[in-house]
Parts: sequence; structure tokens; C-alpha cells
Amino acid sequence: MGGRLWHGDRGLRGADAVVLPGGFSYGDYLRCGAIARFAPVMADLVPAARSGLPVLGICNGFQILCEAHLLPGALTHNAGLRFIDREVQVRIEHNGTPWTSGYGRQQEITVVLKSGQGAYLADGATLARLEADGQVVARYAGGSPNGAARDIAAVTNPAGNVVGIMPHPEHAIDPLTGPGGDGLGFFTSVVRALVAR
Repeated sequence: MGGRLWHGDRGLRGADAVVLPGGFSYGDYLRCGAIARFAPVMADLVPAARSGLPVLGICNGFQILCEAHLLPGALTHNAGLRFIDREVQVRIEHNGTPWTSGYGRQQEITVVLKSGQGAYLADGATLARLEADGQVVARYAGGSPNGAARDIAAVTNPAGNVVGIMPHPEHAIDPLTGPGGDGLGFFTSVVRALVAR
């Protein structure tokens, strides 16, 4: 079991899973995640993820995973060029990942979207491949609030161990501090997956 990792660290300290959190990476002056993907810790994270380490990227963490080519596509400015900060409903499309196994397929959950550059985009061939291979993890229910292609809120790599999600599940883990507990399933799912190994 590992502990906290810092962007300047080398080595993953025995981590069983890694969460790349949201936040404004280097002020987002360049493409989101474009500089952070070169952080020293990424030199160890990328090969570990390619070897099966469960990795979850949330918001800016999702952007970093795309910039590091662990996930396809890119995140761009929201439609209307406005920052969005509100609760959204997403539908779980793929519950076969270590991060989503605790959800039912097609289950709708409420999480919090907080981003200015959160619209998921990819070329047509990539989108078709994601659909055909079942790599769309979640979609915005009722349409994308940020202009994401095909209402995509989350995707996974072909192996299913790396997941990127734009809305924040960690802001929906307890009714006391968020809109409910719907996001907790991302974290309880990975704990169960690790225990089952």
C-alpha cells in the first residue's frame, strides 16, 4: 500500500492504485495537463498504468491522462467558453473497470462538474472505436452541458484499468458535503477490486 505521491516524486511508493485529482495545473495557461504530463512522477506512472495499475484521472487528471497518451482524445474549452460549476447526472455505460464495478450498467448518478476546459473531443475514427470497444465509461444524461462529443463524460483505455472522468465523483461522496453519495462508488469499487486480487 502506498501513500501520497507528489508531482516531483520518482517512484510510486508501492501504490496499488493512483488517483490524479482535479485542479488547475500550472494555471491552465497552456492546454490543460500539457505541462503536468511531464512531471517526474509521470515517468513511473505511465509504464505502471500500461502494465495494469488502476489509475483514475478526475477533471484535470483526465486531461493529464490524455496528454500522456494513456487515454485517447483531448479536453477543450467548454461550449460557450464558460466555466461550469453545477451538479450533473451521468449514466454509467461501462461497469467492468476497477473504478466502476460497484455501479449498475445504465445507472444514473449525480456528481459535480467544475471546469472551463472539459469538453471531451476525439476524431471520428477514435470515437467510433471507443463506442465499438465499449470504452465509453459514462455519458452526461440528457445531453452534454459542455459540448463533449457524443455526451461523453468518462472513458477508459482498452485494458479497462485507466479511467478519465471530467465531473468530480469525489465531490459527491457524502450528502453532508455534496449532492449525495453517488460518487463514492468509484472509490469503493477500486478497493473491492484490489482486495479481490
